[in-house]
Amino acid sequence: MIKIDALPAFSDNYIWLLQDPEQRRCAVVDPGDAAPVEAWLTANPGWQLSDILITHHHFDHVGGIEQLKASSGARVLGPANEKIPRRDLALGESDRVTVLGHDFQVIEVPGHTLGHIAYHQADQHWLFCGDTLFAGGCGRLFEGTPQQMHASLSRLAALPEQTQVYCTHEYTLSNLRFATTVEPLNTQIAQRLEQVSQWRAAGQISLPSSIGLERATNPFLRSAQAAVSTTLAARDGIKERSNIEAFAALRAWKDSF
Repeated sequence: MIKIDALPAFSDNYIWLLQDPEQRRCAVVDPGDAAPVEAWLTANPGWQLSDILITHHHFDHVGGIEQLKASSGARVLGPANEKIPRRDLALGESDRVTVLGHDFQVIEVPGHTLGHIAYHQADQHWLFCGDTLFAGGCGRLFEGTPQQMHASLSRLAALPEQTQVYCTHEYTLSNLRFATTVEPLNTQIAQRLEQVSQWRAAGQISLPSSIGLERATNPFLRSAQAAVSTTLAARDGIKERSNIEAFAALRAWKDSF
């Protein structure tokens, strides 16, 4: 049975730590800083870091690779279309890779960056999606287009509702505050905001989320909803908008929210 924990890094990053207690082997996802991983390994002697999974090239996701690779010899997996330090295995759409005895499928999800990938484990319902899909939100479009990001999010939203969403930032509160502005009558968003507020006040993290919860409360997965269209019309004027145009308007609004 794999155990998954979050190792906090920087001000709001999470490095996901997958642990196989029988083999005493572990893997990490997006270690922007080596220190939290090394601290865990020091506190848990006898464990071996076997794999480092990378979703995209931003420094807060790759900054710890060099040090961890040097100290552990771990295999580094990352997107084929981005420059990833010390990468051993370059991955693209529909590739499959075995990590800690579990088979992961790679999904290309461009938008935040052009080569961004996600790792999906279908049997355990795990999704490690980096900065593409957030709890209640999505990543900024630093390199890709609204069309690309909308398509990427639509692919992730089509996964089974019980899929656990392991994103890499604690942005949930600010995302849900935006979501309540977009859909002020959505009671599920209001309830989620109240719950997450309580968790954060108690020092608890807000992750993982689930695909089902994101479909119900994440405005970036809901650009086709009538309530979203009504809000955008009141804010930006009444006009025909495609789902992609509605998504682009939401993303631009969130950028300055």
